[in-house]
Amino acid sequence: MKKTERYVFPAVFTYEVGQEIAVVFPDLDVATSGTDDNDALLSARELLGCALYGMEEDHEEIPTPTPLSHITTAENERAVLVDVYMPSIRMAKVNRSVNRTVTLPAWLNAAALERNINFSQVLQDALKSQIHLG
Repeated sequence: MKKTERYVFPAVFTYEVGQEIAVVFPDLDVATSGTDDNDALLSARELLGCALYGMEEDHEEIPTPTPLSHITTAENERAVLVDVYMPSIRMAKVNRSVNRTVTLPAWLNAAALERNINFSQVLQDALKSQIHLG
């Protein structure tokens, strides 16, 4: 099944004096905030990507976005469309780092530390070599 490359969902930005801008995605029941319009939009885009990626991974049905014209807002609110390009979100999740605990002899650890060897890089290089990736 081909995954959707770009999603566009409506978000409601709420403006209150002296507070961050609240951002709610009514179709997804998730919210975030930002210090100004730009920060709120960036936070909204990041949240949208994370929420949709999670739904994809859990094989949940992604709802059809409500048309912007059907979003009701109060006087201090604005409805806007927020888009997210999913291939970059998916790739970022695939390339995330994970912690692994390894055991090695104390003398080898000391020798490596003395030479300022990057343990993570050595392990990555060795694993790539072992599974013939590089």
